[in-house]
Amino acid sequence: MAVVELIEQDGIARVVLERPPLNVIDLDVARELARTLEEAQRLEGLSALVLEARGKAFCAGVDVRDHLPDRGATMLAEFHRVCRLLLGIEAPVIAAVQGPALGGGMELTLVCDLVVASSRATFGQPEIRLGVFPPLAAAALPHLIPYHLASEMVLTGRVLTAGEALHHGLVNRVAQADAFESAVEGLLAELRALSPASLRLAKHALRLGRWRPEPDEIELAERFYVDQLMRSPDAVEGLTAFLEKRPPAWTRTPKAETPT
Repeated sequence: MAVVELIEQDGIARVVLERPPLNVIDLDVARELARTLEEAQRLEGLSALVLEARGKAFCAGVDVRDHLPDRGATMLAEFHRVCRLLLGIEAPVIAAVQGPALGGGMELTLVCDLVVASSRATFGQPEIRLGVFPPLAAAALPHLIPYHLASEMVLTGRVLTAGEALHHGLVNRVAQADAFESAVEGLLAELRALSPASLRLAKHALRLGRWRPEPDEIELAERFYVDQLMRSPDAVEGLTAFLEKRPPAWTRTPKAETPT
């Protein structure tokens, strides 16, 4: 059964994720998202693409089971393929975040051009609590927010409210839950009134500023994650402990190597 839907109407493409209860992305969903975005890329004359989800969460991240070494590298490659496709969409890409965007869910918002959030939304990178880290966010967040806040989010798993995300520039607009859909439609109305061709050119010009991670930066972060973190006993322990619903038993003599 498909969990990703593509809807196109009046120059707006909507890519909708629906995988109850938390819209967690596993390997199959990542591949489905990529195929759907490739289909969306072929649509002509778009004023915008909206990435959205149904349910109480926008996306609670990547399935923990798919982080483990037997699938971790494949999962990471497929998820980053989704992120590169979002970066490559020529029309403006809007993340419509109606609930928690955590882990990979928040990383998806980082590669969108605009973010509209419900007051119920939250944004965080809690991976470190499982002994891992978010490679794309680690590369992107220092470009977007003050370094110390980026460090706190990656190193402690701090979660931001929608208001805090707005204050720090991770979100463009916040609306009360009952006005969220109207806020998204209001932004879309603004974009529909503009030239699709000029929007594409303006977006291309913005890319020259390099505020978002480039594909080679994503690849570098991905390679470091696979070559270094996936060899760490604590990464496997943290993920396994989560799945087994027990506290992790961390090693106290870390031997992880950092790149020179």
